[in-house]
Formats: sequence, structure tokens, C-alpha cells
Amino acid sequence: MLIQTEYDFTLPKGFVGPEGTICRAGSMRLATALDEIEAMRDPRGKNSPDYLSVLLLSRVVVRLEGVAEITPQVIEGLFTADFSFLQNMYETVNGTEDPVIRVQCPHCGKTFTDTLNFTSGE
Repeated sequence: MLIQTEYDFTLPKGFVGPEGTICRAGSMRLATALDEIEAMRDPRGKNSPDYLSVLLLSRVVVRLEGVAEITPQVIEGLFTADFSFLQNMYETVNGTEDPVIRVQCPHCGKTFTDTLNFTSGE
């Protein structure tokens, strides 16, 4: 059995890159215990528990188009909608169950579950 360790996403608003480009597509990996430990050890996380989310996301977001390195400063620069989106995604993919969603076909009314997809248009 293979475990999915990385999830693609599309930010709702998009990060404004260094040259004014809008960066929306990215990828997040599953968090490890070390990610959470290191975030809690960081003085910024110790002094402000709210900052832990910034530190964690900067460790687990592994790709954002047009951005060379994901740092806490990149996460700080996200629009609130995108930051909330990534926090929700983090909680979803790192939960104890596979991220699935229950959906209903608008045509036939059949209800089924499907893997949750964080990219738009799919």
C-alpha cells in the first residue's frame, strides 16, 4: 500500500511574487514530528503561539510556482484567504484519515466519496 505524502494545491488568491507575478499552484507534504518540534523550538513560535502556523507551513509547503524558497517571510506575505486555506489543508491532510469528501451528483443524485483535491478546475 502506497501512502500519498504530497498534495498539490491552488491558492484561492495567490501569492504576489517578487516581480509582481501571481503565484497560485503549489504542493504541500505531510508533516513530520520533527516539523512540529522544530516549530515549537523556534523562538518566534515560543514567543507567539499564533506564529507556529507560519513556521509549520514554511516547512511543509514544498513548492509554490515562481518562488525559489518557501520561508516564514513568504508565508507571512500570503493574503489571509490563502493563509487560512493552507492552514485548513494542513489540518486536513495531516489528520488520521485520508482526506476525502462526500459529494452528491447534481444530475442523478447518487452520493459517493472521493479524494479531496486542493486544485481548482478538477
